[in-house]
Amino acid sequence: MVKLAIITSFLGKTKDRFHEYNEPKSLEEKFQMLKEIEGATGVEVVYPYEVESPEKTLALAKKYGIEFAAINVNIKAEPEFRNGGVTSPDKKVREKAVRFMKEAKDFAESVGADKVTCCPLGDGYEFAFQSDYAQAWKRLIETFGEAGAYKKHIPLFIEYKPSETRGTCYVDSAAKALLLIKDIGVKEMGVTIDFGHSTYGGFTPAEEVALVAESGHPYYIHINDNDAKWDWDYFCGTKHFLSYAEFLYYLKRYGYKDFLTSDTSPTRWDIKGTFEANNRITQKLWNLLEELDAKGFKKLFGSGDYLATWKFLEENLFQLK
Repeated sequence: MVKLAIITSFLGKTKDRFHEYNEPKSLEEKFQMLKEIEGATGVEVVYPYEVESPEKTLALAKKYGIEFAAINVNIKAEPEFRNGGVTSPDKKVREKAVRFMKEAKDFAESVGADKVTCCPLGDGYEFAFQSDYAQAWKRLIETFGEAGAYKKHIPLFIEYKPSETRGTCYVDSAAKALLLIKDIGVKEMGVTIDFGHSTYGGFTPAEEVALVAESGHPYYIHINDNDAKWDWDYFCGTKHFLSYAEFLYYLKRYGYKDFLTSDTSPTRWDIKGTFEANNRITQKLWNLLEELDAKGFKKLFGSGDYLATWKFLEENLFQLK
């Protein structure tokens, strides 16, 4: 059985540029809802905005039998972070960003979470001659390095994204996140691989799994889908079914045992139904991929005869016989 989790932000009120969706919920109400979602056993909670005290948060998790997949530290919502937090020219702003990441590690330790993930969305640029790229990279090393070296037993994972809230984010691909960690030199640090971020960034999600897995650094997974034009956070398999199957195949190939966490926004669709769709398709594909290997898929995979591979997929993955 694959382990499935949900980012708590999507269990309550969400909004886009024009509309608001669903009703606001307390952390306990979100945990209550998660327990009603078939297949989900874990949560990724956002620090510091969507949590109670460590004691109360842990008590709620125990009450509802929920595990912590990760603590997501938000370093973009504060007014000071509007133009960037970890790469801000203002040292005090960078120090605040580092403090948030360290505090998130403290919080994770207190509730029994084994990792902190951070997506530096406010750090980037829009125009030519706007940014000193070399200086920004040095600041990324400085800030993430300090946070990553703190309490290494609670590793910091960097989540990449091509854009949002900046036109171009500094850390916009798995390769760049990995290069940053290599430059930092903290071997415990990892990469959060988001299926949709890879897709709309023009990358192949399964290849990014292979890249990070072969590096020896840990990795953590967010699942969703989009149209490869923007990060819509659709539910899994709705746009890139075959690519999602390949993504899961590579996770199985590398022995991934951690949570697959839904970074999916229900918006117009029923919250419970949306996440149950994610969980269903993911679990069914995971089980089916086991059967494919038992039927000899490993021998075809990468053999050079893609027509034979495609015929196998027609008959055994798509069930077109």
